[in-house]
Amino acid sequence: MSKHASPAILTLFEHADFSVINKPAGVEMHDSEQGIISLMRQQYPAHDWYLVHRLDTGTSGCLLLAKHKQAASDLGKLFEHRQIEKYYLAISDKRPKKKQGLVKGDMQKARRGDLKLTKTQDNPAITQYFSTSIAPSLRLFICKPHTGKTHQIRVALKSQGAPILGDCRYGGTPDACMHLYSYALCFEYHTERFEVTYLPDTQTLFDPNSIDQSWLVPWQIPWPKI
Repeated sequence: MSKHASPAILTLFEHADFSVINKPAGVEMHDSEQGIISLMRQQYPAHDWYLVHRLDTGTSGCLLLAKHKQAASDLGKLFEHRQIEKYYLAISDKRPKKKQGLVKGDMQKARRGDLKLTKTQDNPAITQYFSTSIAPSLRLFICKPHTGKTHQIRVALKSQGAPILGDCRYGGTPDACMHLYSYALCFEYHTERFEVTYLPDTQTLFDPNSIDQSWLVPWQIPWPKI
């Protein structure tokens, strides 16, 4: 049993069938006393809560949770058919090979449970990104993953020579946390459109004033066609 107090979970958007919450960094997805579902059932016991997608333990930000089994099935199908747009923010202290681009390739297991990007295209991970300088040695990325592979954005940015700050597993400079944030979700559910964004508010390196104004509505960014 953890000796630490459970982190308070902030609800960003609430619907009869689901909620979008701000998942704290360090909270795991798997079923445990300190896993996200257990924490939600403790703090919001009116609903049973179901996972419909996952975030890495070190990633904070928007997480969509279903309140009952039918909603979990419906939302799960949207993810399965890539009908939910996801956007992430990341910070690196390295300059990427290109300021913006498309990263596409198969992901394979490497040593120590890591994953690596390959040149093959059998079942590729697909990620688009833009980046901008926010300090002399820091670069902010907005990433749009079109697939939902494990560690996809972390591996994609590493492949561009800009591993995420704090992501020691993939070559990032050590820091107090991994600077990867689930920034926005956009989807249609039962004919109604939902758009949720949440700027990181707990990391001193992230300055909301530094974000490009066009990024505040990420689904309207002119992403190049794939």
